[in-house]
Amino acid sequence: MMNENNEAVAHNEEPVRRQYVSTGKLLAYSTGLAGQNISYGFVSGWLFYFMTSILGINSVVVGAITSISRAWDSVNDPIVGAMVDKHRFKNGEKLRPLLLITPPVIGILSAIMFMPLGKGTAGVIIICAAYFVWDLFYSFQDTALWGMVAVSSPHSEERGKVSQWVSIGAGAGATVAGAFQILRSICTNSFGMSDIAIFAMFGILFGFGGEILSMVAHRMKENVDAPKSEESILEAIFVLRHNKTLLLISLARFFKDVTQTLLPWAYFFESRESFNFGFASFDGPTTQVVYSVMTGAIGAIAMFFATKVAKKFGGMKKILLIAQFTNIILRVIAFFIGFNSIPRIYAVMALMAVVNVPTNMMDIAHRSLTSDSIDEVEYKTGKRTEGISFSMQNFTTKIASAVTLMFSGLILNALKYDSTRKNYMQGALYNKWVWPIFMVGPVIGQVLYLIVISFVKDDRDTKLMIEAELKRRRDALEEKEKSMA
Repeated sequence: MMNENNEAVAHNEEPVRRQYVSTGKLLAYSTGLAGQNISYGFVSGWLFYFMTSILGINSVVVGAITSISRAWDSVNDPIVGAMVDKHRFKNGEKLRPLLLITPPVIGILSAIMFMPLGKGTAGVIIICAAYFVWDLFYSFQDTALWGMVAVSSPHSEERGKVSQWVSIGAGAGATVAGAFQILRSICTNSFGMSDIAIFAMFGILFGFGGEILSMVAHRMKENVDAPKSEESILEAIFVLRHNKTLLLISLARFFKDVTQTLLPWAYFFESRESFNFGFASFDGPTTQVVYSVMTGAIGAIAMFFATKVAKKFGGMKKILLIAQFTNIILRVIAFFIGFNSIPRIYAVMALMAVVNVPTNMMDIAHRSLTSDSIDEVEYKTGKRTEGISFSMQNFTTKIASAVTLMFSGLILNALKYDSTRKNYMQGALYNKWVWPIFMVGPVIGQVLYLIVISFVKDDRDTKLMIEAELKRRRDALEEKEKSMA
């Protein structure tokens, strides 16, 4: 005899579902992601710039060392994920305790990396060593934080809501980190602080403080139980071969991320001494913040409607396709418009604001589809893989970052970038290419992303069938354990 979920699927009706995630826990989880992304956004967004432009370390040296370091560090992510899947804490949980253990260490190391250690060999070694340890602990934290999406509820649609709100929290944290440029200008212009002092201060405020804030995510509960994995770490990693959806998403994200910032934004916005907006002229750092706010505000609001948009258009995959088609077309148009006059500046910002509406929903879709794929793997193999699955998110980001950093160093060198000069005092070659790289560079990866992501399957009826079967299995296991007690 079919259970209620199976009957609902058979009659194509919405099954009656228990709600697993309260508003309070969802708020705490989202706040924790905000804290983590304040810290991560500052480290990932500014460490390369800090080493090259503030400490004055040669860009090729920094690009080579940090890219090799990140490439090597990325190798530990699948291992970390497999270790997380295999281990259980004394309370029976595998993810949540890590949300209290890892943040203090990550926060301290984040602050150390922005201390004025000098441009000599010793300074580079200290920063790279700190980064190596930082990355190891961050791998455990990030795997646990995002893995909690998959165990927050056994239901796909509720996980989609969780993914939406924690992505909003992560985006809010990234926005706070992104405000560093304008805060930097205020500290310089109003208080006369040096860049060395500013980076050290925000290493503490954002790097350490963000991680401490992330600890509130511990309030979220693990609502999906699974037996402890008995296989080896290598065998646990190879379970990924059953997860075609995850592998495709990871490859698509790699192509997109590598070309997203071939040069960090700061290099474009500081390529001119000022930008005229008609009512006022802003320096490069302030312009970057204005651009980010003006182009990102509508997209940030759109994130609140991601699950409704997915439902209307037929699934999370449709969001990914729409986002990339929009990105490609409007970036090419924006490139030809240019950024050299007041009307052109506003036209480009309007186009990029449109681009960011579906683009800001992409991470929600990625995480929701990944969570669904974990159910599918359990359906096929009987194994839960939150650790190894979400560690792939970190792995992909780091591999892409390593490649991007190498390209950034080579591009700066090819453009004859001189770290002893202010960016707007660079040569003609630099000024000629910084706009095309900034605006059109990402299009290459977006085309490749579209090709790969088109192979991902996103079928609602299949998800409901899998959920019903997994519920039947868990209920049967629970009954068996009760009868043996």
